[in-house]
Amino acid sequence: MQIGQTDNKNAPTRLLDPSVLSSLANLELVAKAVVEGFVMGLHRSPKYGFSQEFVEYRAYVDGDDPRHIDWNVYSRTNKTFIKLFKGETNSHLMLLLDTSASMGFGASHSKLQYGKYLTASLAYLASRQHDAIGAMIFNDEVVQYRPPTSKSGTLHGIIHMLDNAEATQGTAMHKPFTRFREHVKKRGLVAIISDFYCDPETLMENVRPLALHGQDVIMFHLMDPDELNPNIKESTLYEDMESGDSIEVDPVFMQQDYPQRIKAHIAAIEKTAQGMNADHILLNTNEPLDRALHSYLTFREKRA
Repeated sequence: MQIGQTDNKNAPTRLLDPSVLSSLANLELVAKAVVEGFVMGLHRSPKYGFSQEFVEYRAYVDGDDPRHIDWNVYSRTNKTFIKLFKGETNSHLMLLLDTSASMGFGASHSKLQYGKYLTASLAYLASRQHDAIGAMIFNDEVVQYRPPTSKSGTLHGIIHMLDNAEATQGTAMHKPFTRFREHVKKRGLVAIISDFYCDPETLMENVRPLALHGQDVIMFHLMDPDELNPNIKESTLYEDMESGDSIEVDPVFMQQDYPQRIKAHIAAIEKTAQGMNADHILLNTNEPLDRALHSYLTFREKRA
């Protein structure tokens, strides 16, 4: 391939890579690049044809105007879809982004930055689906809240919220989730984006009431590669990003004990999610965003 040419086959994947996204000028551009790259991948992969209707189409049924059939999609998938029109709102989606201090951890980019990419992309995707979307930024308090709506300007407002979000304070779910339950009355979808450094019992106490009141919950569990597979070769002084406490960690602990402990914590969070009938998606913050978006569309289809 000559310099200046684009490898079209791999273009969608590159658009979903967080290391590439960090070079883009602003978060709205990131969201557009991610979703457009994701949709390109769907269009090129017949095995994902079922998801087309959740992006910008729905299946053709008797009585629909044949002029609205997208024959390009038909030629790729051998399935007949018509384009959706503005105003065909399907769902309410609330995006809850954790901005506690631990979300500031990361080598090439922080978990919070990845969380912003994911939250913005989900908002952009939902706006294409004509869903009503809202957002809450939280740590141990509600930092910002925007109720779900499909009005024009909603996406821009959410992007602005995300742009201003910083990783501060600790993680205490009771206050923000109590306020959230007070505000949200309509049934819908709730996506929680967090590193979930909390007790499983605390998670159950605060998220389970959402499910009991008819909300469908999906949890995107963000972990930095150095949290999943730390490479510590000598004793290192670590500072807790939320409490400020310091602890010296030796390589033997990190190689022998830590892997079991972090796996046990992740398993406990996943088990808690299952107990609440919520979906749990573990994401390495170095991986492209397509799996997260596929997981959301599958979740949305399943809960429709």
